[in-house]
Amino acid sequence: MNDFAGIELFDKLSDKFFWRLLIDICSMLIIVRLIYFRIYRKKDYLFTFFLFNIIIFIITYLLNKVDMSMGAAFGLFAVFSMLRYRTEGISTKDMTYLFIVIAMGLISAVSKGTYFELIIINLILIICTYMLDGNWLVRNEMVKSILYENIEMIRPENYSALMEDLRTRTGLDIHKVSVDKIDFLKDVASVKVYYYEDTTLRGASVKVEGDQPGENWSDGGNNA
Repeated sequence: MNDFAGIELFDKLSDKFFWRLLIDICSMLIIVRLIYFRIYRKKDYLFTFFLFNIIIFIITYLLNKVDMSMGAAFGLFAVFSMLRYRTEGISTKDMTYLFIVIAMGLISAVSKGTYFELIIINLILIICTYMLDGNWLVRNEMVKSILYENIEMIRPENYSALMEDLRTRTGLDIHKVSVDKIDFLKDVASVKVYYYEDTTLRGASVKVEGDQPGENWSDGGNNA
């Protein structure tokens, strides 16, 4: 009889684990695939976000079976949230999304409420993320790094002409330009152009190193 009771208890725990995991994965699909990837088009972090979320969910769910103090729980959360990759710099937006997927994994694993309450909490995170980063409340400003060959145009007195030249050559409604690096040996400068996401690309004749966020460009203005 006790054996059957143990099997029944194990089945209940398994159902609880998989239902919570299903809610977590569905929430992640919306956050990462439908919001993050649609805006930033970065495939590199899709793997990272999903694996971070699932691993943290599993670890936290298992640790939740052990008595932990509130300080230990916050310490665990702080360790996860401060993780960084040393091989590549992560932008502020990417770190924010990493923080979101970590928080969502923790909430899904340790929440004491019902499944409906867990879904509501995840929906609140999803809606807030979409409203703040989905061009609803504020316009989403895009940044692109460009290798610019007309080095004479980067002089402060030629700022207006530089912006007009970049607007013509990229087809973007650029509202700000900043000079990042200057290479006098090659007569090129690395400049960053700032524009809003809803501007239309009509063509480009400059070589673009990369953009934050968005896709890389090549000569001719085609998306990579």
